[in-house]
Amino acid sequence: MAIHPVIMCGGSGTRLWPVSRTVYPKQFMKLGDGGTLFQETLRRLGTTHGFAAPVVICNDEHRFIVGEQMREAGIAPAAILLEPVGRNTAAAAAVGALQLLELDRDAIMLLAPADAFMAKPEHLRRAVAAAQPAAAQGAFVTFGIKPGGPETAYGYIRLGAAMPDLPGVHHVARFVEKPSAEKAAEYIASGDHLWNSGLFLMRAADYLAELERLEPAIAAGCRDAFDQRKTDLDFRRLADPPFGTIPNKSIDYAVMEHTDRAAVVPTQADLGWSDVGSWNSLWDVATRDANGNAIQGDVVAIDTTNSYIRGKRRLVAALGIRDLVIVDTEDALLVMPRDRTQELRDIVAELQKRQRPEATIHRRVYRPWGSYEQVDAGERFQVKRLIVRPGGQLSLQRHRKRAEHWVVVRGRATVTRGEDVFELAENESTYIPVGTVHRLENRHIEPLHLVEVQSGEYLGEDDIERLDDRYGRR
Repeated sequence: MAIHPVIMCGGSGTRLWPVSRTVYPKQFMKLGDGGTLFQETLRRLGTTHGFAAPVVICNDEHRFIVGEQMREAGIAPAAILLEPVGRNTAAAAAVGALQLLELDRDAIMLLAPADAFMAKPEHLRRAVAAAQPAAAQGAFVTFGIKPGGPETAYGYIRLGAAMPDLPGVHHVARFVEKPSAEKAAEYIASGDHLWNSGLFLMRAADYLAELERLEPAIAAGCRDAFDQRKTDLDFRRLADPPFGTIPNKSIDYAVMEHTDRAAVVPTQADLGWSDVGSWNSLWDVATRDANGNAIQGDVVAIDTTNSYIRGKRRLVAALGIRDLVIVDTEDALLVMPRDRTQELRDIVAELQKRQRPEATIHRRVYRPWGSYEQVDAGERFQVKRLIVRPGGQLSLQRHRKRAEHWVVVRGRATVTRGEDVFELAENESTYIPVGTVHRLENRHIEPLHLVEVQSGEYLGEDDIERLDDRYGRR
């Protein structure tokens, strides 16, 4: 029986603010020298390692980011399922299992979050191989991480007795919620507790049957939403309703804590796993210099120790600091002690209370055709930098309240303006009057860089009337 990865690509993106935000959460960010966390998840569970093509589950807003990052990684999905609203991992596993059963009635499902870090993925693959016989016999196998210390941000699994004739596989004695510091220390001292990785291996058909027994409302809602799905380009949209009415429960609460099939495989201690749930956890797994600093970007650090410092476009200079997190982005600067990174949600909550856009979006906004970034703005004007990827095409559109002036900085642009279609080369420009039907596209193999100057009485993104769009947007 083949093992089919089901990659859960949700998440609100608040714990690694300001790099990670709601519209572009951490799984899509490059947090080190390699690919994004999502891309590295795809690679460690790729077909080159014997796995089947992945099923990816994400929300509607992230669908084009998922598609583009899979294209960049050279990985073709078996399917990309779009959730109309997040309903936690029990539902995600169910729709993933339903998709797999259309591909392989005997499919073994490897349920994996898209945002975990693993320094040595080959050790995970060995653990999956050890778990496969148990899953084939009907066990619901999770993977326990040998703790590196009394961490309070993770759930724990108490290791039970070894399963007969299944080397390396144990029964689960019980699942434990995120503990206090005192309890976490007790768990570490006991030697029989593991961190809960959030990874699961089981037969797709077995999971659906157990979900129907334990949580019939989730199972029925997922079946209805899956049966009523619609194809949209390369995506499959789950129907809403009924998906939005499904109970919001994790697979741990809904199934694993109540089934008599729960098993666990302890991974090797040097797996280098982290759920990258805070800047401090990222510092834990990052490459550090002789002074214990994890540094990324243009940074000068003097007499500085045990700190995480990340620059973006400008120089970040640090002198005489200890145990801090400093993260600089285009529109926000974060400075906080490393031992308080779990409190970062308070900052995000305050920004949301003040309705600050920095809580949810970056200055650079990603679209299916590329991205745009605000450079300057004032009364009745706004300046943006657009990057249109090769083959990218903006919608055929018009604006009722603003005019636009386009200047090509790099590449060649194909412009539709009214009845005219023409090309612009570097340093050439055009003007789009208010109300004029227009389109911008890149028909060439190099990215198109363009400066857009908007002027008018109203410059909001909702002043777009789309007349035709290859990406199905309204």
